[in-house]
Amino acid sequence: MDLRNHLHRLLALITAAVTGCAAGGVADRAGTGLKTAPKTLLTTVHHTAQEKRSAGGAVSQAAIARVAHESVLPERLPAPTPTQSAAEATLPELVAVALQSNPRLRRLEQEAAAAWARVPQLEALPDPTIGANVFGHPIETAAGSQRANINFMQMIPWLERLSAQGQQAAYEALSLEQVTQAERLKVAADVEELWSRLYVLTQQLRINRANQELLQSLIEVANARVGAGTATQADVLLGSLEISRLAEEVVSLEQQLASTKAMLNQLLDRPADTPLSVPDELQVRLPSLTLEALRQLALERQPEIAAARLRVQASTWGIEVAELRRRPDVSLGANYFVMDDNRPPSRIVDVGRDAWSAGASFSVPLWDRKYDAIEAEAARRHFAAHAGEDEIVRRYDALLVDLVAQARAADETAELYQSTILPQARQTLAADQQSYGQGRVEFDRVIRDFRSVLTLEVGYHQALGRLATALARIEQATATNVDALPGRAQGFDVPPEPDDAPVPAPKPAPLGPAGLDARPLPMDR
Repeated sequence: MDLRNHLHRLLALITAAVTGCAAGGVADRAGTGLKTAPKTLLTTVHHTAQEKRSAGGAVSQAAIARVAHESVLPERLPAPTPTQSAAEATLPELVAVALQSNPRLRRLEQEAAAAWARVPQLEALPDPTIGANVFGHPIETAAGSQRANINFMQMIPWLERLSAQGQQAAYEALSLEQVTQAERLKVAADVEELWSRLYVLTQQLRINRANQELLQSLIEVANARVGAGTATQADVLLGSLEISRLAEEVVSLEQQLASTKAMLNQLLDRPADTPLSVPDELQVRLPSLTLEALRQLALERQPEIAAARLRVQASTWGIEVAELRRRPDVSLGANYFVMDDNRPPSRIVDVGRDAWSAGASFSVPLWDRKYDAIEAEAARRHFAAHAGEDEIVRRYDALLVDLVAQARAADETAELYQSTILPQARQTLAADQQSYGQGRVEFDRVIRDFRSVLTLEVGYHQALGRLATALARIEQATATNVDALPGRAQGFDVPPEPDDAPVPAPKPAPLGPAGLDARPLPMDR
């Protein structure tokens, strides 16, 4: 028989057998042992796992895009208007552009997609090995000369370990997707904070220029009194000095305005000098939510907390993988020997008949110290993941307390400025202006009143900016659009708590996303 025909036929048979077994095994495991997730924040994300694994683990870019746009505040992310110029864009349009174009978000999305691509790699069987030996001097046997042999080897790891590795990688990929969602919230909040800063700087410039005009009118009054001999030139010089101080402040404000626009353009992935519109007004109000309700929203919706929970689940499967490392791996092998038909016919042996053999071997997990260390490493990583989840929950709890306090303070400050302090300061300035014209008060008193009004007006708009920033960060922490919440009020309803009251930190139930199998640790059973 011709050696080339033997080789071609054998290679075709081996390739068909290996391809069919590997694909069937992985596909069967992908559909077993799966549970349905409860209705939580991660339900939308978890449903994509089954879709991504149903095609042999192939990454679905459409599913990733859908998760990215459905998981976080869909009502706050309108599609950008292509015809709207950058210099006329509104805040929602800028947020939408940032979420679509921000380079860090694009990088995180690709890293999450890359993590999903690891799942089928870890669930698949190792590649088989095929080899051939051609003998320079044939081995002479009674059945003929043995010219060559072909060998095939397939290592089959413990199949439960392959499945556990795939589950661990899938949870890690879901965790990275939630990290991406957390970054989306951060980018949106960053845009809103910079927008609020633009508003404050714009108002400061407007107030500055308006007060320069007011000072100029005061200087004209002072000049008139100097001409009449009822005032000195010092009044005019004092007014001119104050105008120069305001002009100096304009230079600083314009620099801050340019820097803030550059930072905002950076978030939008645009050249730093791209023109931007500036807000003329900032309408912000507080939602009627208790601090406890905000905490609950954060626990249920914050993607960073969800990512920490998913990392705990991944580490749980890591312990499963470590325990299954003690199971032996089996290797199946086959050999095919090509024989020449160069012997006389015989009744004892089949002259020229090709020979074959099959065998199996398995690994011996003999070194307990090694596998004990592998399990200890996995357990430590699991405990670290639990500690990381607790750390993130506590951090968001403290952050919400701080943000609520900031929002309340800013709201109360703005209310005081608007209803009491500013009207009184303006009345005082107007009265002293009139008295100065009549020669009853000194010019430096009018300047002090003027500075007070200027400071208070700027303080009012800064309080509005702080309130808007605090609300944006509360939205980031709770993954909730406060504008869409019912029952608006003038402040947070934060009941007093005793100093020794423990901060509630409910433990979430084990997650069981569609396409993934969530199970408790063996040590927890």
